[in-house]
Amino acid sequence: MPGGHGMPALPGGPWLLAGIGAAVVVVIVVVVALAGGGGKTSSADVRAAMLAAGCTYYDRKPLPPHNKTNYHADVPSLSTPMDKLWDTFPPAAGAHYGLWAVWGFYTDPVNPRQVVHNEEHGAVVMWWGKQVPQSEITQLQNFYDEQPVGVFGTPLYQPIAGKTLGSRIALTAWTGNPSDYYRNGDYGIGHVAICPRFDQKAFETFRNAYRGHGPEGIPLSFDHPGMGPG
Repeated sequence: MPGGHGMPALPGGPWLLAGIGAAVVVVIVVVVALAGGGGKTSSADVRAAMLAAGCTYYDRKPLPPHNKTNYHADVPSLSTPMDKLWDTFPPAAGAHYGLWAVWGFYTDPVNPRQVVHNEEHGAVVMWWGKQVPQSEITQLQNFYDEQPVGVFGTPLYQPIAGKTLGSRIALTAWTGNPSDYYRNGDYGIGHVAICPRFDQKAFETFRNAYRGHGPEGIPLSFDHPGMGPG
């Protein structure tokens, strides 16, 4: 269950239009927004902060969509097999279901096929495994509460391609230039950090660098807790 928010809405709402085409509407606004603040921390800075906290970190281009034009087509249902959808764990970019999850911090696992769509909209996602103690989850909740807009929290218990988080916590994000997205094979970049524990400074560095910089160009004003596709 989400921390104080409803479950994802059913298909059919006006946000169904917020796929590739919606980026055209907001590109000008988003490009201006990205030009000021929040994007000055480099990937190298994030890497240094995460490594200093004992985490692993890497950046990786997502697998391209099978038809080269629409990631939604690769995930036609919420039960589409996940083992070959992504080349990062947890998933940081790429194939996803056509409706994203309602923004929030969840105590029950949210379908990763939807969460990747939130990443496309600019989410920094916190994932944690089944063996993460409640004390750590409470710290993650507190971190989320500091800045919930454009941030998403969910357990990840289901193995993906045989991998699980166990006692670890992960951060993921998907960044890119909206004006280049889907052009000439540009699908943005996925960012993944996997940590043995919560670290305030490192998590802030990751969040501040990548939050709101999704490749589709959705403004953070649409990424508030409780908002969804319905």
